[in-house]
Amino acid sequence: MPESLDVEPADAALIEAFLRHLALERHLSANTVQAYRRDLTQLAAFLDRAGGSVATATHPTLRRFLAQQATLGYARASIARRVAAIRSFYRWAHARGRLRTDPASSLGRPKVSSRLPSVLRPAEAAALVEAPVAVREVPSGSARGDGHVEEAVALRDRAVLELMYGSGLRVAEACTLAIDRIDLAARRVVVLGKGSKERALPLSDFAVESLRDYLGAGRPRMAPEGSRHAFFNRRGKPMSPRDVRAMVERYRRAVLSDRHVSPHVLRHSFATHLLEGGADIRSVQELLGHASLATTQRYTHVSRARLFAAYHESHPRAR
Repeated sequence: MPESLDVEPADAALIEAFLRHLALERHLSANTVQAYRRDLTQLAAFLDRAGGSVATATHPTLRRFLAQQATLGYARASIARRVAAIRSFYRWAHARGRLRTDPASSLGRPKVSSRLPSVLRPAEAAALVEAPVAVREVPSGSARGDGHVEEAVALRDRAVLELMYGSGLRVAEACTLAIDRIDLAARRVVVLGKGSKERALPLSDFAVESLRDYLGAGRPRMAPEGSRHAFFNRRGKPMSPRDVRAMVERYRRAVLSDRHVSPHVLRHSFATHLLEGGADIRSVQELLGHASLATTQRYTHVSRARLFAAYHESHPRAR
């Protein structure tokens, strides 16, 4: 528990038991578990200051907590996430007999506006993923070791970018990708997605080429002996989501300075370009690893917006 928040030991123990359930039984990612920890710790600290606890909380006190969150300026999406965490926690505690009642069962979530995901145009996506090529050559006059590291980093960056845009990998899936899950001969890669679910994804010609270059000439210069991870940072540690975000931002500044681009924008672009190219939505759902078709359907709105824009720009009666 964060030291800055005062939480009763009994509450802390109950929250930790729930977090173990999330990690060991529901197989949620470490980042997701940490988000639950933050949300529930904030709730427990609020209840403690009010002279209560998670065990004695009532529906009105939970609503007061959420009202305070809104007063503090938290976004609707953040408050909705906290509601989901609180409901999940109390549902688990009540079902396991840890608490006699479930005060969160009728807790409502604030409505969150559904924003369309940002999407790159094909030419923009191509410019971004091909940006590392410009620095592959060893600079003249540079130290041999430094030049070879820079080349290895560029080969790595091209491979990671091609995987996120060409195969739709989540940033966490790219970071945890194992070397033995890449099959260049079969032109596929097997990733470990949310909920520890594996899925096999096809590799584009560009991805196969960039991975072959990286695995042959880049990875041997960066990987510690015996490691199964595919991608590493300059310190020889497996790449983290933070490393990937910084890498994407570096190339964005170089070639797309007027656009907002994150690793997830590449995944959004992957899905949208598939749909615009004629792929059926069920296939895109499977490639993305979405449990619900409703999540994938967001991308149809993006494609439809592009079609309407093309109509207004092109048809003589639309002006």
